Amino acid sequence: MKKKIEIQKLYKAFREKKVLQGIDLDIFEGEIISVVGKSGTGKSVILKNLIGLMKPDTGKIIVDNEDFTQSSGDNFYRIQQKFGVLFQMAALFDSMNIFDNVAFGLRRKKNDESFIKKRVPELLEQVGLKDIETKMPSEISGGMQKRVGLARALAMNPQIMLYDEPTTGVDPITGSAVDKLILKMNNAFNITSIVITHDLESAFRISDRIAMLHEGNLIFLGSPDQYKNSNDSVIRQFSAGQANPSEQTEIQ
Repeated sequence: MKKKIEIQKLYKAFREKKVLQGIDLDIFEGEIISVVGKSGTGKSVILKNLIGLMKPDTGKIIVDNEDFTQSSGDNFYRIQQKFGVLFQMAALFDSMNIFDNVAFGLRRKKNDESFIKKRVPELLEQVGLKDIETKMPSEISGGMQKRVGLARALAMNPQIMLYDEPTTGVDPITGSAVDKLILKMNNAFNITSIVITHDLESAFRISDRIAMLHEGNLIFLGSPDQYKNSNDSVIRQFSAGQANPSEQTEIQ
């Protein structure tokens, strides 16, 4: 399989707190990989490094054999455009209707308005939404907002999609629909997908592989079945929703 992204010896600290401690991870073209782990283990920091919002202290992120961490100017922007992001709360512009939200990136790229008028409904239909262009974000459900956010990301024709807690804040039925949508986008467009999530059931449904972070280190990488059958105590405690014994505190 072709490597789409190579994360090499990635280190990141904030003052005394070491968040990433030498992460090595290859991500293959067209796969769905879920990154799991408790809060504070570095999942969101990896996401921010991947899209260039943050620079590692040391280490490299290689995208299609190009060193993204050392790029700058037009070259940085060109590589960054390979990524699309669906943020945890969709991050729609409250003051814009749905049409203008989806059209935002297309307009920034100076696309013709006649093209945008045709393209926006197509994008919305791809994520299972029709005839909502004139609605405001506050008028639609959280699950629909996530779909609009995905349509906006897909408008830029990304090769790589990053999903930040895509099933957080929605009911189980909507969460299952979001999972199906991730699978649909992956299959229809061969998009490489990286899913940051606490939702193990979602990760089991959609992932080709699961990566688990713990205390800034990658402690597991394998298939959902390999994860489920792991005897690692940290994995078992996380799966059961338990803290590590050293982290437990007495409730008086």
